[in-house]
Amino acid sequence: MEMNELIAERRKLAWREELRKSHSPKERTAIARAQMPELDPQYRITTLTEEVNQGLTEEQALVEARRCLDCAKPTCMEGCPVGIHIPSFIKEIERGNFAAAASTLRETTSLPAVCGRVCPQERQCESRCVYQTMKKPAVAIGYLERFAADWAREHNAVEMPTLAPPTGKKIAVVGSGPAGLSFAGDMAKLGYEVVVFEALHEIGGVLKYGIPEYRLPNKVVDAEIELLKQMGVSFETNTIIGATLSYDDLHEMGFSGLFVGSGAGLPNFMNIPGENLIGVMSSNEYLTRVNLMNAGDPDSETPVFRGQHVAVIGGGNTAMDSVRTAKRLGAERAMIVYRRSEEEMPARLEEIAHAKEEGVEFLTLHNPIEYLADERGHVAKMRLQKMELGEPDPSGRRKPIPIEGAIEEIPVEVVVVSIGVSPNPLIPNTFSGLNVTPKGTIVVNELGATDLPDVYAGGDIVRGGATVILAMGDGRRAAANMHRYLSGN
Repeated sequence: MEMNELIAERRKLAWREELRKSHSPKERTAIARAQMPELDPQYRITTLTEEVNQGLTEEQALVEARRCLDCAKPTCMEGCPVGIHIPSFIKEIERGNFAAAASTLRETTSLPAVCGRVCPQERQCESRCVYQTMKKPAVAIGYLERFAADWAREHNAVEMPTLAPPTGKKIAVVGSGPAGLSFAGDMAKLGYEVVVFEALHEIGGVLKYGIPEYRLPNKVVDAEIELLKQMGVSFETNTIIGATLSYDDLHEMGFSGLFVGSGAGLPNFMNIPGENLIGVMSSNEYLTRVNLMNAGDPDSETPVFRGQHVAVIGGGNTAMDSVRTAKRLGAERAMIVYRRSEEEMPARLEEIAHAKEEGVEFLTLHNPIEYLADERGHVAKMRLQKMELGEPDPSGRRKPIPIEGAIEEIPVEVVVVSIGVSPNPLIPNTFSGLNVTPKGTIVVNELGATDLPDVYAGGDIVRGGATVILAMGDGRRAAANMHRYLSGN
């Protein structure tokens, strides 16, 4: 059923019509947007695992859902990469049927509790909300998505999606991040036997190793994975496709199709003097060790470097995760060093606000040009070039220009470089016949298909670095189109 037909069908429901008429548009738009309950900043910087955002109460969710106007043409859905039936799940919340709201979400997303926490709704669904045309805050779609998914999990009301009869075909998935999990869930619904191969010892990909628990608890990710297991998806950890198993090995094992969602785990560096000093590391290493290897514990066998002065280079969400983690590991002065202004930062506004509340210092319009060592070869200072903004570059952001002679030195014991990532080259280098860009990303067509007819790809291995929800959208698209290919259509 096409989206427009689905919307029209649901609007015919008697309860839905009655609910629309229960409050006038004027009454609905007069309601203030819900405020997310949060842990106190001074307390939350003492814990790596307690979630900052506490979630809406039932009362808050009911009131916030009432703000939704149930538009005849829900433009919010146009901003959702996975096509969630947004007004439908919100109206279920408004009438108090929280289980049905969660079930509606799972019609199109395998990770609603994740999306409700980490997706940039303010740039996607909420940016298209009709409230924006009224100069009012959008309906808190992300908060409500999280509420419905959490309620179902906490009340053991997560429904098993309807599964099609078995097709008899096996599908392999490379990577258990958001693209791979989304793809696996949709293929399982379509009746395929799905095996997900993960290189690390933990399932979840970037959801586990890249995003701290104070923003996305592991128990939330584990619950989503458990449902996939109940749907028949199996997982093989410590398996590196392209090394442990080859493309030919997968064919010999009877797989009819392969989805590559191996992400972009190769860190970028600036290639400036001193980047090889002790205490300078990538955000990938820093967060993976803390999130996945318990390196934040001083008694860990491989503890991460700590320091009173910690600098994180970059302005994205990963940079915010890194600097907020440093604060929780005891940094007295935790700094974001970013060569543009705060307005150009790609990080979510919420993440920037949380970092400021937690005492993070923002050194915007600064760019590191060198790191200096102490007598032990450990980083001790960073030299920063002050910048000013010039004309916009091809990305549309104003280009940072060095101010001649404006250089300062700042003490620092730990530097975390978070200036982007590149795709892991293993699969592009070992799968003969793949079309790969000069940046190492796999080329796909509008269907998500590669030049190898049985191989599809999505997420950061294609995009080179993007959001969780865009990766999930890639997984859904690839699943639908691989199904058509394997069905002979």
